[in-house]
Parts: sequence; C-alpha cells; structure tokens
Amino acid sequence: MQTEKVIDHIVTWLKDYATNAKMEGFVLGISGGIDSALTSSLCAKTGLRVLCVEMPIHQDAKQVSRGEEHIAQLKKRFANVTDVKVNLTPVFEAFKTEVPETADDSFLNLSLANTRARLRMTTLYYFAGLHRYLVAGTGNKVEDFGVGFFTKYGDGGVDLSPIADLLKSEVYELARALEVPTSILNAAPTDGLFGDSRTDEDQIGASYDELEWAMKMQDEGKKISDFEGRKRTVLEIYTRLNRANQHKMKPIPVCTIPEILKK
Repeated sequence: MQTEKVIDHIVTWLKDYATNAKMEGFVLGISGGIDSALTSSLCAKTGLRVLCVEMPIHQDAKQVSRGEEHIAQLKKRFANVTDVKVNLTPVFEAFKTEVPETADDSFLNLSLANTRARLRMTTLYYFAGLHRYLVAGTGNKVEDFGVGFFTKYGDGGVDLSPIADLLKSEVYELARALEVPTSILNAAPTDGLFGDSRTDEDQIGASYDELEWAMKMQDEGKKISDFEGRKRTVLEIYTRLNRANQHKMKPIPVCTIPEILKK
C-alpha cells in the first residue's frame, strides 16, 4: 500500500466533504484504541477543527490512559485539536434503574453493552449540533462490511466513515506512519463495552488477521467445505457473522407502496 498517498487521499476526502457540507470540522469519540486514534489523526491533518471526546462508562483504566496519551500528543502536534471529557457512567446507571430487568443475563449484558455505544453516539451528536461538526466514524472494513462488529445506531451512527475501506492491517500501517502512540499500537483491540478485559478476538472467536483472510476467501468465492481445521472454523465464524449482521451493513429497508394502491 502507498501509505503516504492513502493518507493524503483520506485527508483530502475529509476536508472536501466538510467544506462542501459547509461544516466547521469533526467530532469523534476517543476510546484508547487503534481505530479512533487513526481517525482522529487523519481528521487533525485536514486543518479543520477536531473535537476529541472521551466518554467513559465504567471504563478500564488502561483504555482511559491510552486515550489520554493519544489526545495529549495530538494536541501538541495540531493546534486545531481540542478535547472534552464527558463521564457517562452516572447516565448509564440512571438508565439501568429505569428499565425492567430480565432473567436472561446474556441478552441483558449485550443490550446494556449496546446501550453504552448509543449513549456515546447521542453525546457526539450533541457536540456536533453545538459546533456544526460532522461525526466521524471509526469503523474499519472488516468490522463494518465483514463481520458487522459494531452497534447499530451506536458507533455505527455517524456522518461519514473515513477508514471503512481499510482492513485492520492497513489501519495499523497508517497509524504507525501517523505516529500513533506505541501503547495503542501494541494494545489488543477491544470495544470496551462490557467493563472488563475481554478483547475483540475473545468476543468474535477469531483474530483480525484471520478475519481478513476469511473476507478474502469469501470474495474469491471459496466455500467452507474447501477447508479443514482452524481455517474451516474461521470461515464458519466469518460467514455466520456476515450473514447475521447484514441488517447493519445494508440501508434501512423501505416498504414501497404500489402506485395503484395510492389512487
């Protein structure tokens, strides 16, 4: 990959989009992970205003410190970058007291995890409305169009997606070129939605390198039956998640009414 040219292409695309939309800049959530670190760095290079928002909800201390480290170095390098911290833990806890409980912990835990992401989305759009900013998405290609590993109307609720055509390996390549802190580059990817140390790989059952391979195999028309052992397992995981999460990847279905019924 022509790293510098890809960076320039994304930065130009971001700046042109914001300018044509007559918006003042970008706002995005900083999680302490690689995707938000890369996205914020790309937005910063546009020269437009960039607001980095920390939104902890019972967040792991290491995730918080990585996010703070990234924001600090970004502000030193780019005068157009500002930050704000909004502690959403009390909001999340208040929400939990108002909704009915359920006996099924698996559904409850997942629903609450997605609620965290949706509270953050609401917060980002609050700031976007105040400052005429665009909400920049941080999803990569494997997450957004491979396994659908994001929350619908949570981290999937954005105005534009600058890195959604980059594989995870390409995200790391660009992040290194943009001097993202080593602590983030070396951290295991996690969505941070469960208040524990579980990683993306723990949740999905496969690493991003394996998922990239599976994505390529699907694009080449390979079948699960073509493989054995770990490769078969990975392709099964990828295929199952890709099928189950199509509702996230496709536009909202619209019930079209035949013209004859409208007369």
